[in-house]
Amino acid sequence: MELNGQSAIVTGGASGLGEATARMLSKNGAKVAILDLNAERGKNIANDIGGIFSKCDVVDSNSIQAGLSLARDKHGPSRILVNCAGIAAASRVVGRNGPHDLEMFSKIITVNLIGTFNATRLFAVEASKLEPVEDGERGVVLMTASVAAFDGQIGQAAYTASKGGIHSMTLPIAREFASFGIRTCTIAPGILLTPLMDVLPEEAQKSLAESVPFPTRLGKADEYASLVRHICENNYINGETIRLDGALRMAPK
Repeated sequence: MELNGQSAIVTGGASGLGEATARMLSKNGAKVAILDLNAERGKNIANDIGGIFSKCDVVDSNSIQAGLSLARDKHGPSRILVNCAGIAAASRVVGRNGPHDLEMFSKIITVNLIGTFNATRLFAVEASKLEPVEDGERGVVLMTASVAAFDGQIGQAAYTASKGGIHSMTLPIAREFASFGIRTCTIAPGILLTPLMDVLPEEAQKSLAESVPFPTRLGKADEYASLVRHICENNYINGETIRLDGALRMAPK
């Protein structure tokens, strides 16, 4: 799909992978709507790229619908959705203080997995009604998993379950959406330098970078955005989860 002139939605677009994606889409001529809880930063980025911002909680259907409606009113019907909203936390199933907190587990699943599904289902209803473009395509959905979906470490049970769920629903959604001309793909990043990584000491970041076979460094948010662009523009990529990890395979801990 040609990015220039398209209306695009980016959840979690106020930071990290989402911000890099929003900036990339705008640079290539797309009209971008950022959906995020961080209103101050989201508005600043939207103003910087000539896009729009809608405060959004991805687990709230009304909140997502309001963002989709705003994008439609300002930019026209959206053909691109990039799901970047997500959270992370670590906890052993059986820790020093007892069992894994169930509320924490539920929250991670709700935001990462259900939030992604929520935005996808509401976007697809509208995109399925659009006039098709090249190859009969009406839209493209991108979701964000993680290499943790395949190589989950000790303490990542909740996060791994949420990201594994995103990977697992990629193919069935792609198969269903095929009748609408909407492609569905997932990116599974490895260790990328994002605000979540910034909280780690420099030595810890260096150690993580050295675990990547090649290139031996942390990934960049711009590299995620570059892959988003390629998937959008290559109509034959569909139903696939693509690892973006420098050949990294995570150790148990």
